[in-house]
Amino acid sequence: MNLNDIYTELILEQSRNKRNRRELENPTHEELGHNPSCGDEITLQLRVADNKIEDMSYTGQGCAISQASTSIMIDTVKELTLDEALLLCNKFIAMVKGEVADENELEDLGDAVVFENIQNLPARVKCAVLPWYTLKNIIEKDEREGSFTLH
Repeated sequence: MNLNDIYTELILEQSRNKRNRRELENPTHEELGHNPSCGDEITLQLRVADNKIEDMSYTGQGCAISQASTSIMIDTVKELTLDEALLLCNKFIAMVKGEVADENELEDLGDAVVFENIQNLPARVKCAVLPWYTLKNIIEKDEREGSFTLH
């Protein structure tokens, strides 16, 4: 089995994973992410306390890439501070855009690096970045409104 097959298998497995696809009890934040070009739609729910993501989940539907990216993102950022989560959002988006390719720099993205070559499929880039932009919007919007204080 080559690396592309392993990545494909991981994406398919994560897209079917129900662990992160659920309604979150007592969310402090909720945001709809929508990709009108292909119909992907997710609603991220976060429970944040003391500047840390205590729990996170999503509901919605879409292609395997958007669903897998959402599930992997949740596994990657859950229990991180908002600062750390925002840094990973920016790093993932830069990776998918081809702006970051250094393996060492991408290490903290964990399984999310499976999307590194999605840049070769321009129509699918929006699917992969949808949850990451949605989380980034939650954090940045609340920072502007004073709900969060990033350090």
